[in-house]
Formats: sequence, structure tokens, C-alpha cells
Amino acid sequence: MNVFGLISGGKDSIYNIIQCIKNGHKLIAVGHLSPERSEGDYEIDSYMYQSVGSELCSSIAECLDVPYIERKIKGKPINKELSYNETKDDEVEDLFELIKEAKLKFPEINAVSSGAILSKYQKNRVENICERLNLNSLAYLWELDQPTLLNQMIEEGMESILIKVCVIGLDKIDLMKSLKDMKNKLMKLKKEYGINVCGEGGEYETMTLDCPIYKKKIVIDEFEVICHSKDIYSPVYYSVLKKWHLEDKIK
Repeated sequence: MNVFGLISGGKDSIYNIIQCIKNGHKLIAVGHLSPERSEGDYEIDSYMYQSVGSELCSSIAECLDVPYIERKIKGKPINKELSYNETKDDEVEDLFELIKEAKLKFPEINAVSSGAILSKYQKNRVENICERLNLNSLAYLWELDQPTLLNQMIEEGMESILIKVCVIGLDKIDLMKSLKDMKNKLMKLKKEYGINVCGEGGEYETMTLDCPIYKKKIVIDEFEVICHSKDIYSPVYYSVLKKWHLEDKIK
């Protein structure tokens, strides 16, 4: 199939594209929904979308060497039921418009890639949009064993770094560390507190700087750490990526 890849820049959306390609599908373009931000506000209240690291997504499309489509998130999470039906001004309708635009620009697209692992809330909404637009939903990571999946990502060369932490046991010192460097700590926290080692539910979020399907890699030159919440048990910190550049990969 000809695939439109939904990307947040995080490990799951990129790794699912890798699985699409492994299964014989062709990546046509990628798309991203970016937040409407006020000055200094890099985190939004969304049930669907990762906002931290959004600034890197156009560079990720360049690394993937495919066209990029971006739209702003204008809606809010209005329909919060597990199932979803078309709802005016809901943030899901922004995703509908993004995918609709992709289909108009690239009529050959007949499938959508998303990185859903455990969230039926998110998966149901992507499938609702695909059904409305007569597209196939490709979610190869769905309900995979998370420790196994994390190991696979690391072993297959996913160079993803933590850019947000929001769970007991993780703190600002863990920001900008790679999945490989964080693996043992994440496994320990799963054993002690039952966290999702792949960060499902927003426990942590990542940005993918390199992977096997990138033509170039991203190098972060400057970032700033922001404290979003000083909760005593699970403080919320995230990185704002200020400057970066692309480098050719050594063959």
C-alpha cells in the first residue's frame, strides 16, 4: 500500500513507519499536527497528540526524504468517549483535515501509519478517520509486549531521546538520554511501580534523531529544560529544542 505516515517525531510513530516498509508498503509522505502556542508555552492539553518536540518534525521529514504536511491543532478534546463519532470542533477533526489534505495532494495514498501501542482511545479515532476517508489503518505496534518492543527498537538502531518525563521515578536528569541508556532504569521502574516501559499514557515522550530509514541524522545543538509541574511523586519536565542541524550519515 501507499502510506501516509502520522509523525509526532517520537519513537512509536517512526518505528511503525519502519514496520510498514518492512511489510512491503511505500511511504509517500508524512504529516504532523502542531499546537497553537502562546509565547513560552510548549505543552498543550491534548488526549491525542504529542506537542513537545513538534518543532523538529519538518526536519524528520527531510531525514526521511519525503514530502511533509503540517496543520495546526485548533480543536479541543470534546468527545472523550472511548468510541468516536464525528464531533464539531473536536481535536480529532484536525487530524481528519490533515489526512484529507494528504489524500488530495497524493491521490495514490490508501493507508495511514500510526504508532498506537495500547491506547484504544487513539486507535479508535485514527480508524474512524480512515473509515470516513476510505483508507486502511496500519498499526503494527498494537498490543505488542512493551519490554520486547523496547528491546527491538534499541537493537534495530532507533536513536530516540527522552524529551519529556511525567511518571514516578523519572526526573529532569533523564531528559535527552537515549532509549539505550534508559533501558535498565525503565525496566526497573516497571518492576517497582508498574510503569509502561514504552511510555504509553504520556509517562515519557521521545524524539527520534536517527534510525535505519533516515537519510540524514539530527544533531541537537541547543535545548532548554522546562518544569511544567513540581509534583512530589511525578514531576513533569520537558526539553524545548532550540537549535539543531542535519548531518550526513556515515555509510
